[in-house]
Amino acid sequence: MDFCEDWLEHDYNPFILFDKDGKVINVNAEAQFLLGVVSSKQIFELATTYANQGYGFKTTIVDISYEKYNFYALTVGYNDDQHIGIKLYKKPNKSFELDAHNNTKINIYSIIDLCISSLSTSSNATHKKLLDPTFPDIFLKVDLFLKLLSKIYNSFKNSKLITTKLHLKTGEHIIYKDKKFSIFVLEISGDKRDSEDDYIIKEIAPLSNSVVNIKKDMVSIELPLIDDINSTH
Repeated sequence: MDFCEDWLEHDYNPFILFDKDGKVINVNAEAQFLLGVVSSKQIFELATTYANQGYGFKTTIVDISYEKYNFYALTVGYNDDQHIGIKLYKKPNKSFELDAHNNTKINIYSIIDLCISSLSTSSNATHKKLLDPTFPDIFLKVDLFLKLLSKIYNSFKNSKLITTKLHLKTGEHIIYKDKKFSIFVLEISGDKRDSEDDYIIKEIAPLSNSVVNIKKDMVSIELPLIDDINSTH
C-alpha cells in the first residue's frame, strides 16, 4: 500500500469503489462501518444519481443521513465505464463536555430503572432488560440525560413490550484530550412508538453528549463511557 492508498484508508470520510454492476471493489475503513448500516446498493444508486454526465469528478452539497451518519457533501468520479467511486463527507460531531461541574458520576442501571418505574405509572407495558452487567459508574449530564431517556421511554408507552438493551459498541471509540474512551449504546425498542416528541429528543441529545438514532420501532443512544474525568485533563 503506497502513501496515497494508506491516506485514503485512514480518511475520516467513507470512500467506496464500485464496478459497473454495483459490486463493491474497494472500501476504506470508515466505509466498512457505513456499510454496516446501509446497503451497498443504496450507495451505488447515490453514486450514479450524482455522477457527472461525462467522465470526471463532481462534488455536490447534500444533506443525507443514514442512522447516526450525517453527510453534507459527496464526490463521485469515474474515468471509464467499468468503475465508479464515491466519497461522502461527514458532518462534524458536536463537541461534548467532560468537566466535573456539568457531569455527575452515576450508576447507569439506576437511571434505567428510574425511567422504567416512572413510565409504569402511565403505561401497562411489560419490560424486558438485556443489560451488560459490567458497566462501572459513569459521568453524565444527569438532568439532561434523564430528560432525554424519559422522553424516549414515554414514546413507547403504548407498546405491549418494551425492550432495553445496554452494551458497548464494538470497534468504535472516541478520543478526548489524548485519551481513548469506549462508546456504549442504550437501545429502547417496542411494538408501538409515538413520534410526537422526536424533535425534542433530537434537541436534547447533543446537549447531553448523546447521539440518537430514531427508527419506527427503536431509539438508540450512543455516549462515551467516561468513568474518570480527572484522566481527561
